[in-house]
Amino acid sequence: MEGNLKNFLEIPYDRLEQLNLEAKEKVKNRVDDGELKDYYLKQLTDTPTLKALTVCFSDLEGRFHMLDYDKKFLLKSCDNLTFDGSSIKGFSVVSESDLRLVVDWGSFRWLPSDVFGPGKVIAFGYIHERDGSPYVSDIRWQLKNYTDQLWREKGLTVNVSVECEGFLFKGINAEQNFNSREGFELVSSGGYFHSLPKDPLKLFIDAFAEAQRALAFENEKDHPEVAPSQFELNYSYCDALLAADQIQLYKLLARQVAANMGFTASFLPKPIAGINGNGMHTNISVAKEGKNIFYDADGQDGLSEFAWGFIDRVLHSANELSLIMNSSVNSYRRLDPNFEAPNQIRSSAVDRTSMIRVPLANENSARIEVRTVAPDANPYLLLYSLIKTGLEGPLPDNFDDETRRTRTRFLPSNIYDAMRHFKGSEFMKKILGEDTHAKFLDLKRASADRCPRELGTMVKTEEILFHHEVCNQYIWERF
Repeated sequence: MEGNLKNFLEIPYDRLEQLNLEAKEKVKNRVDDGELKDYYLKQLTDTPTLKALTVCFSDLEGRFHMLDYDKKFLLKSCDNLTFDGSSIKGFSVVSESDLRLVVDWGSFRWLPSDVFGPGKVIAFGYIHERDGSPYVSDIRWQLKNYTDQLWREKGLTVNVSVECEGFLFKGINAEQNFNSREGFELVSSGGYFHSLPKDPLKLFIDAFAEAQRALAFENEKDHPEVAPSQFELNYSYCDALLAADQIQLYKLLARQVAANMGFTASFLPKPIAGINGNGMHTNISVAKEGKNIFYDADGQDGLSEFAWGFIDRVLHSANELSLIMNSSVNSYRRLDPNFEAPNQIRSSAVDRTSMIRVPLANENSARIEVRTVAPDANPYLLLYSLIKTGLEGPLPDNFDDETRRTRTRFLPSNIYDAMRHFKGSEFMKKILGEDTHAKFLDLKRASADRCPRELGTMVKTEEILFHHEVCNQYIWERF
């Protein structure tokens, strides 16, 4: 039979960008959740060529999960979506497995059909208990609840932008097929900014940037990074919850665009020994009623006392935060001082080995840059913990400007030391809750137990295969 029997929605990229910018603007203007729900349900109803809504969520380690709900079913059952939580590592046990999935309609986005398939839209979800109460280990909900509270009670908005680096490797599923004898095969041997316009790496970056733009990331710049076959695409800052969502979409887009080209986009922190690893520099500022309160023209390095208080609290709790910022065995390879590793627990306006850098900025762009973060961190857990620590964490005694400049401590050099600091932290238990704190620690310990204890100089097969963004249930259970 000739002709196309399928007639599902495919929207040009320029129109996608317009629709998704409008969706972002609704959330920025704090349109009521009920109004957003009614609006998007009507969009689904009035668009016959839409076939499904992809609802996504992240587990405690930050692994991304997606379910496609048929549109007709969703329209009838959107208030009663459930899934088996016991199938998600670190979520509920088998005896109490059912969890609810509540659509966050403010996260609704129209999708590029060449990446996701035609006729689909996407939204993030909150995880609730059977009785409808928020699930204690849904950190996305915790972040949403906390940032809403800051806005309601203090008029504060936390703005975040990240610089997420990745590698492009030859072959599909290069991580799952990794072995330490052969390692990864690079797509490009170029370096920082070095890539011809039709080089495979540059073609990937171009296609990735186009998909990002269509999803209203508000792109700024993109380029190959320092290491060969490494990339980084930068985009505009936004509020903390949206920033965390965009990190998950950024990695999802990169992986699918790469797979379409026969490659693997990898966000392992240090997949190849001897060259620079992947970081995710996390830029944070706080605004009050639209004014950046991190800025003070007369302050040290152009920052206000409020901003320095934020920095001091984060630095004071740096060891306790390390497991959240660097949450895999592999991530501790990246904290190598031979490759500009930001492993020193101090702040600096110039030294890139410092955990926190203060970029040169004006009133609009004044911010701090937390350079220690690896790209495989759970973005919701990362931002929730950094923000809450910066605003509410304990302050060190007698911590003045001179101490900031001269005192040097170092972050843990391996996951076992990081786990020890995290386990003993009463503040981490307080902000995460003892149950979530214990769950996260157990997950990290289980992963570490599956890997050689000594990092050495060679990237080991197990630290890749049992990495939380790489491994599957089958491999995990066979250990």
